[in-house]
Amino acid sequence: MKTIALTLASVGSAAAFAPSSRQSASSALSMSSENKEMSQALPFVPRPKLLDGALAGDVGFDPFGFGGADKESLINMREAEIKHSRLAMLAAVGWPLAELWDKSIAGFLGLEPALTSTGSSPSLLNGGLDKIEPDYWVIVASIAGLAELSNKEVKEEKGKAYIPGDCGFDPLGLMPEDKEGMKAMQTKEIKHGRIAMMAILGYVVQEALYRLPVTDETPFFFKSLL
Repeated sequence: MKTIALTLASVGSAAAFAPSSRQSASSALSMSSENKEMSQALPFVPRPKLLDGALAGDVGFDPFGFGGADKESLINMREAEIKHSRLAMLAAVGWPLAELWDKSIAGFLGLEPALTSTGSSPSLLNGGLDKIEPDYWVIVASIAGLAELSNKEVKEEKGKAYIPGDCGFDPLGLMPEDKEGMKAMQTKEIKHGRIAMMAILGYVVQEALYRLPVTDETPFFFKSLL
């Protein structure tokens, strides 16, 4: 009897030091689930609950919680982001082109240049917005209004199938028809838009600090290409 008890005790002691396959498997599953919950952009912090990768360009980056507390708020913020992205992409090209070509075009048409005294594009920090004709603002506001109306019609027509930022404008047919291709194209657009927003911020800060056109401050980016 004593021998049997000693044998069982030794077996129990050995089992205590042996790795448990069930425990290791559950630990692996736990670690796997934790990794899935981490932000792709910031792997050391958990991803925001609403950013589940369903939207194009979503890598779980929202450290300030701008996405809101529900899906509706998130979609509204995506609408705002894509619209600002598109404006920024236009501005990122238009800003330096104005500094390069405005004087030539104005001279050809017999008009006064719209650039500031330093040759910079008109802006809130650069000044010069008083040189812009009121007709220009009317045209810009009209185009923006038409875009918003078109966007509203598409949203009502598609209902739950609506994609944020879709205003039914694709004259060149660049958007693929398959779901995977559509998301890839949307990801490219939002990434280019985010870069453009940073570029515009760079133009503004650079010209405000140095009081020189961005095309003169960094000519290798602009004059070497145009």
